[in-house]
Amino acid sequence: MKTLNRKLFRDLLHLKGQMFAVAAVVACGIAVFVSMSSVKFSLEASRTNYYGRYRFGDVFMQLKRAPEFLAEAVSRIPGVASVSTRIVTDVTIDVPGLEEPATARLISIPERGEPLLNGLFIAAGRSIEPSASDEVVASKPFLGANGLKPGARIGAVINGRWKDLRVVGSGLSPEYIYEVQPGAFFPDKRRFGVFWMSRKSLESALNMSGAFNDLSLTLSHGASEKDVIMRLDQMFARYGSLGAYGRGEQLSDRFISDEIKQLGTQITVLPAIFLLVSVFLLNIVLQRLVSTQRDQIAVLKAMGYSNTEIGLHYLGFAMVPTAVGAVLGTLLGAVLGANLVRIYGQFYNFAELVYVFRAENAVIAVLLSILAALVGAIAAVRHAVLLPPAEAMRPEAPPTYRPGLLDRGRFGRSFSVPVRIIVRNIERRPWKSAVSVTMISLSVAILIAGRYTYDAVDRMSSVEFGEKHREDVTVIFNTPMPPSTAYAIGSLDGVLEHEYYREEPARLVFGHRMRRQSIRGLQSTAGLQRLVDKDLHRQELPASGLLLTSTLADLLGVKVGDSLRVELLQGARRVAEVPVAGTIDEILGLSAYMRIEELNRLAGDAGALNAANLRIDKSREESLFRSFKHMPGVAGIMMLKALRQSFDELIAESMTTSTLILTSFACILAFAVVYNGARISLSERARELSSLRVLGMTKAEIAFILLGEQAIFCIAAVPLGFLIGIGLSALLSLALSSELYRLPLAFSSTNFLFAFGVLSTVAVLSGLAVRRRLVTLDLIAVLKTRE
Repeated sequence: MKTLNRKLFRDLLHLKGQMFAVAAVVACGIAVFVSMSSVKFSLEASRTNYYGRYRFGDVFMQLKRAPEFLAEAVSRIPGVASVSTRIVTDVTIDVPGLEEPATARLISIPERGEPLLNGLFIAAGRSIEPSASDEVVASKPFLGANGLKPGARIGAVINGRWKDLRVVGSGLSPEYIYEVQPGAFFPDKRRFGVFWMSRKSLESALNMSGAFNDLSLTLSHGASEKDVIMRLDQMFARYGSLGAYGRGEQLSDRFISDEIKQLGTQITVLPAIFLLVSVFLLNIVLQRLVSTQRDQIAVLKAMGYSNTEIGLHYLGFAMVPTAVGAVLGTLLGAVLGANLVRIYGQFYNFAELVYVFRAENAVIAVLLSILAALVGAIAAVRHAVLLPPAEAMRPEAPPTYRPGLLDRGRFGRSFSVPVRIIVRNIERRPWKSAVSVTMISLSVAILIAGRYTYDAVDRMSSVEFGEKHREDVTVIFNTPMPPSTAYAIGSLDGVLEHEYYREEPARLVFGHRMRRQSIRGLQSTAGLQRLVDKDLHRQELPASGLLLTSTLADLLGVKVGDSLRVELLQGARRVAEVPVAGTIDEILGLSAYMRIEELNRLAGDAGALNAANLRIDKSREESLFRSFKHMPGVAGIMMLKALRQSFDELIAESMTTSTLILTSFACILAFAVVYNGARISLSERARELSSLRVLGMTKAEIAFILLGEQAIFCIAAVPLGFLIGIGLSALLSLALSSELYRLPLAFSSTNFLFAFGVLSTVAVLSGLAVRRRLVTLDLIAVLKTRE
């Protein structure tokens, strides 16, 4: 082994604590990058493979009823590659072991063979037999949540008639990677499931022989999706079409696509912070090392070592911990990535979700860490190379003495000498002190941002399930009902309060911008359903005109006072200019509201209702649930309590893992910065502190001088870290928000107390570790001077 290499490893062993801290920070940054990159690629690859293998459609359309022969006409539209028609309906079901009514989406499949599009993966059991009209394949998540297996029997009300369904298989489809009930944003696996049933059975049950109400198609390469959608809308306008839409507007695909985009944000932001801190740590460690080894550099040059050899030698102090961190980070990233993919598999329903570790991600991460190491080391290496031997043999000139802030006047002299020494040292090195505070504050910021999602989700839960929705049950009708019929639900025994709403699918047009969006007509905003923005502020419906969510208004490019062209897609399909009377910054989805009387006038009818919100007597809910299970004309039931429970379970499991990872990494970051700062300060001031010991100061006093300075840095970093954490959380809020949901910028006192507690604990542990070295200083060895 070469002499310089032996010196390198001897010095690294001497600095093992500081080098390990640098390696740990590098490892955290690489672990985040590798794990998130691999998870993102795994989700993208699994989605692409799933869509391709099971022939997921490109364009979709729902309608009331159309003759089957029109499928041939659709296939002749330029750009259409394949067409699939089917029958889809939502029904109320009675699930064994479940007291509440549940909802099933029945989807027709061919009696023989595979569906042409939106194929079905049989996870267990088998597919349906052609001769069995009662057989269904149920979605795997639904069966698993209810503890059911193939062979179970489930009762359903189909078109007003009771029918026993026999589950023969467990299935999955690319159409329902994110399986959620229509009208909801969060999955309730126990109370909503997708059932696949023979086309002939559904035709018979719904009187849909020779007709369809759902259409999917794929596009040929280079086809214009916009043109195909326009042709479909023209062709099916008379058949109750709700408007064709592309894959980008399909609910399940939008959720998984937004998730992948969010991972892309996390790949860039968090690793950048860790690598920035590693640059800082390497810079201050190497600067101090060069300063303390001035005489050694002079000897090396006098012995004939070139500037290049000496430069590479000191560069090794950066490369070795970086290499160790890169190896540890890559291994840790692979393990974290595999576990994160497993967690994603619990939320998203893939036929096969495989974790793919990409060597490219590890290589990119290592190259980035090496670049960070070079940036951090370059100044110190340059100083070592350019240091002339004669100058290096002399001790470094002491800093020029200037009275400090507490050295002037009677007030300053009232402080003890150790306090004045601490303040004077910070004043002499303002840049170094500022950088140290900033680096510590970054660890606090990551702690704040890591737990911010908890606070944001808690605010979402409070708004949606506490302030906005106060009903217990929402009953969704199969078809719009006249008020005289719908009001009968409110008279059921056990219903304490009831209100109804109407939803009309429409096309909203402003200039060249257009959105397919249902308009919800409300009876009141002071009853069971209220209008509440993300800051918990209640809002009333305007006397006339539309109330749009802020995101929808931005997408359309409208502001209050503008007029929207509203094209209704049902009934008489009337068209009108409606003014935008206001906006509301809601958390979930895109919505358009107006008074139900105005919506009735806009539709040009006597009124129709789509659903009822009910508050029920808890002591009579069992009998009410039995009535709902057998009630004709009901397409589905949504239970507010069940949705909230599902939401809390979903968030708790996903957030716990990600928060634990971020918290652990932030703790490592905080410890590395605080410990390194204290160790370097000890190295720089060992002679000064030893002199103070000889002059009569106690071990406690010199420990106070050294650790007091670090304590001031930590205290100053807390408010700065809070501010940076809030800013980082605001950026995450913007980056992670989408059309489907917006994360509110909300913080709890627990978040800030947690960050403060973690930093305090880390500071105490670092202080104890440094104090142990401080009290064991060899005063004679430290005070020796070079002649």
